[in-house]
Amino acid sequence: MKLIKMSHSCVRLEKDGRVLVVDPGGFSEEDAAVGADAVLVTHEHPDHFDEGRLRTAMEANPAAEIWTLKAVADQISAAFPGRVHTVGHGDAFTAAGFDVQVHGELHAVIHPDIPRITNVGYLVDCGKLFHPGDALTVPGPPVETLMLPVMAPWNKISEVIDYVREVRPRRAYDIHDALLTDLARPIYDRQIGALGGSEHLRLAPRDAVQL
Repeated sequence: MKLIKMSHSCVRLEKDGRVLVVDPGGFSEEDAAVGADAVLVTHEHPDHFDEGRLRTAMEANPAAEIWTLKAVADQISAAFPGRVHTVGHGDAFTAAGFDVQVHGELHAVIHPDIPRITNVGYLVDCGKLFHPGDALTVPGPPVETLMLPVMAPWNKISEVIDYVREVRPRRAYDIHDALLTDLARPIYDRQIGALGGSEHLRLAPRDAVQL
């Protein structure tokens, strides 16, 4: 499996000539989902879900399909009839040749006065990779590669470190990092790397690695 990091929380996975894209939102590149055979969306916030980027991908590949939770599916099913699948915690499916399990139900707490929305994470190919969306969901099965939300209005670095410790992946790559300045990145690298207990790594947008 090839992992390509796009901006913020969007990642592309390639295997056997097929492409799976997770969370091509408004902070990711305009073409983040172009070429996708399948797209997964974790929740409805615009930095993870952008209808324009989805439309571009779906028009580029008339066979492409989307898997997402009900809150997003309700907004886009009419635009892509028959191509949007609603999933929730505990579901399992195959998308673009990748085996996917769904874990989690709620977005992390931003503030007690802000109602929580739904959020799901996606465990790909029996734990090869886990993308939690905007939550610190522990999927249960072992995780080789954790996509780690490092900087958000809803988290702090101690929670990020403890999340790595609890999931215990072989490696963790940063996502949800568009709000993190280059000046602060060495602090996060040092503290997560030293205290998380797993290899902590970072990819620049469009960088790729084999998993």
